[in-house]
Amino acid sequence: MLRGRDDECRAVRNLLDGVTDGGGALLLHGEPGSGRTALVGYAHRYAERCTVLAATGLPEEAALPYAGLQRLLDPVLDRATALPEQQWHLLRRALDGEGCPTDRQRALSMSVLGLLAAAARDRPLLATMDDVDRGDRRSARVLAFVARRLRHLPVAVLLTADATATVDGIPAHRLRRLDERESVAVLTDRLPERPAAPVVAALAAVGGGNPQALVDLAEVLTPAQGRGEEPLPPAPPADGALGRAYRARLDRLPPDTRRMLLLAALDEDGQPATLIRAAAVAGTAVEALAPAEVAGLVRVEPRGVTFPQPLARAMVAAGAPLAERRAAHQLLAGVLDSDGQRLRRAMHLAAATAGTDPALATELEQAAADGEGGWATASAALCRAAELSDQPARAAARLLAAARYAWTAGQPGQARLLLDRLRSIPANGTVTGHADLLRGELELRCDAASVASATLLAAAGAVARTDRALAFAALARAGEAVCFAGDQYRYAEVGRRALALRRPNDPPATELMSSLVAGVAATLRGDHERAGPALRRAVVLGGRLTGPALTPTALTCAAAAGLVVAVDGAAHRLAERAVGLARDRGELSMLSRALELRAVAEYWLGRHEAAAETSRDGLRVARATGQVNCANVHLGMLAVLAAIRADRATSLRRIREIGEAPTPGSRPHAFAGWALAVLDLVDGRHAEAAARLASLARLGTVRGQVLVQVMATPYLVEAAAHLAHRPAATAALAVFDRWASSTASPLRRALSARCHALLAPWGSAEAEREFRTALRLHPTEAGTFERARTELLFGQELRRRRRPRDARAHLHQARETFTLLGASCWAEQATAELRAAGESVGPPDLPAARLLTGQQLRIAELVAEGATNREIAARMFLSTRTVDHHLRNVFHRLGIRSRTELARAFAAERHAGLAPDRRSPTGHRPPWTT
Repeated sequence: MLRGRDDECRAVRNLLDGVTDGGGALLLHGEPGSGRTALVGYAHRYAERCTVLAATGLPEEAALPYAGLQRLLDPVLDRATALPEQQWHLLRRALDGEGCPTDRQRALSMSVLGLLAAAARDRPLLATMDDVDRGDRRSARVLAFVARRLRHLPVAVLLTADATATVDGIPAHRLRRLDERESVAVLTDRLPERPAAPVVAALAAVGGGNPQALVDLAEVLTPAQGRGEEPLPPAPPADGALGRAYRARLDRLPPDTRRMLLLAALDEDGQPATLIRAAAVAGTAVEALAPAEVAGLVRVEPRGVTFPQPLARAMVAAGAPLAERRAAHQLLAGVLDSDGQRLRRAMHLAAATAGTDPALATELEQAAADGEGGWATASAALCRAAELSDQPARAAARLLAAARYAWTAGQPGQARLLLDRLRSIPANGTVTGHADLLRGELELRCDAASVASATLLAAAGAVARTDRALAFAALARAGEAVCFAGDQYRYAEVGRRALALRRPNDPPATELMSSLVAGVAATLRGDHERAGPALRRAVVLGGRLTGPALTPTALTCAAAAGLVVAVDGAAHRLAERAVGLARDRGELSMLSRALELRAVAEYWLGRHEAAAETSRDGLRVARATGQVNCANVHLGMLAVLAAIRADRATSLRRIREIGEAPTPGSRPHAFAGWALAVLDLVDGRHAEAAARLASLARLGTVRGQVLVQVMATPYLVEAAAHLAHRPAATAALAVFDRWASSTASPLRRALSARCHALLAPWGSAEAEREFRTALRLHPTEAGTFERARTELLFGQELRRRRRPRDARAHLHQARETFTLLGASCWAEQATAELRAAGESVGPPDLPAARLLTGQQLRIAELVAEGATNREIAARMFLSTRTVDHHLRNVFHRLGIRSRTELARAFAAERHAGLAPDRRSPTGHRPPWTT
């Protein structure tokens, strides 16, 4: 199985499946170890019906014209007798090493084409040349000529080459690096026993997405390394297959070039001034890198030297003898003599040092504290400082700091590995408590959040006497963990611990944490009189933080408090500030959480598109930093937002991406249920929607996702309003009412009034009174979507009470708002209600681009140009039935009845500048044509 190479295997199959009806060619190019040779082997296995010719470009034969061609064609040279005599003699002389005159190159290429055609007379033929760029150039040119002329022959040509190679006129496919999931799969396939998850994740990072590097790492992993008891290899082994491949390339370079390459590989900053000085000390010059640049190993640019292939740097360093590496590190340390180069100098000295060196360990620790190189660099420095320490207590403290820095840099796998190493070092209670806090954070964001709370509570107890601020941070995280897992009943214990720790004159950051915990605990037990002041105090304190107390962690706690107490604007400002601070400081571990809170605030502010964009950003960050739980929350939020837009396909896709990882009762699971319920509601399945939303939490027990159910209560009530049995909705609304009435949020109170209107007796004065109260309370600057929903529901109520004139005013307002927001499904509902109220409604006065999906818009544009359904189906790779289905929806959404009307409407939009003209002489292609 070729992990992560599904697209490439499909391209190979497509090449071979059609060879009988006409041949073709494919170039696979990628960096060393990317799997080019494995794909050639896959092609050979798949080509059961074909005659297979295979050869590899050999550097040893690069100076021998047509050497590669001779090896490739040798098995079928007996068919050359079918060629015209002149072609046969020309081919024979070239393959015998006699060469070919320049003016006869085309004739020689035609001879090879004729030979392949003759060899394919009985059965199709596959010719493969692996590493075509490493062999002789004349063979490569002939094969390229042949590959461009196979359309009418049952011959396929498959070539592979380095990442930088291209061949004009031949379809090319670049082999991408494997992602983390695919890398883990490669390692799992190769390892006899699966190591701990942090080990596999860290190995995947070392492998850099290179399949051969991952295989080589798996082969040298020791049992102790697999258990996380020993450091992992910093790079793929120099004597592995990938290392040997790089060594072969390096051995062909001049000695000065190899010396400069090693210096460039070890000096990761790659600053020109450093390399120039180092080259002078080494008795060479930067210009010596020219052969390496020609070979594609490095790029020499004004800003410095870079390695285009991520593993090339590591392989150059790993392939050098230990003595040479240490000498190079010592040389680089000697030229780094400015104050701003303190950490780099110390790191090079440490790399050149064997055994322990307490003074150098202290220098590394102090240099890392200066923040010169970022969190990941600081982590590496503290890790090396721990190894240089001669006292276990100092080593443990430094290893803990290294783990914390790794987590801050968004490297949870490395952080877990360092924490595992810490277990084998004697440490005091403070270090153990700090380690438990970090371990609990990792569990909360990346692993089993259900066990994180116990770890974090233990951490809070361990550090309570020595660091109360840290204890409160642990308690705040423990509270977040129980809420994430749906175990809110356990928040009472968190609240009791926090209450026991509080002091009258706590610093602002400490008071913020304690106020958050106290406020959420009171909210969950329904004591809003106590909850409100505590949560508002946390929000105020968050806005006043300065100096060292101003951290992304503190700001996210304040933002969370703001959301619980429904001060959405303040919560958004705090979350936005946390996002900016986390980005500025490179604190990737907190960025996804800050984006999560910003997205929720944007949801409540009615900025649904902004919330979706924020969650997409948060999802990217969470996935890049291995924060599975954060990623699933963002996926859940995206599913809900898509469902509210009635975008079923996107919502269901996001739910599928969540997968089976979240346990029932967890926040992602609750978001998924909410999204499915909204889709049920859109489709008129009211009983199913109500059942889903009622199951999110068991009210009165504080079990399940109480906070998510409160957010979703308006949808639960709307679904239940169509049912005779409403106890779950009534109970949920009672909880929502108590919360909403304790806040100063007009939106929450408006939603409460709308819910009461829906549950009031049909046609009663109470229902109308509550609807009008809701419309009066709805804020004008935020929540426009919810106001439009209230207008729609009120309009429906009035129409059913036979008051069509009153209904139309509200339905028009709802339709206009939904149309402006791009909420086409809800706009269609308002349109249908208007028609039912006796009004003849035309299409909304908006460009088609705002009313149609991308695919519908593309089909409409083609129809307007005069294309038939069959022609559209061929151009868009759809069935004619699918085109017809989309076209009916286009007619419905635009309020038109014929293709002629559609063409006229699009012509009018172009004339008014509302629709892009695909026939524009600028050649611009609007986004919906892709």
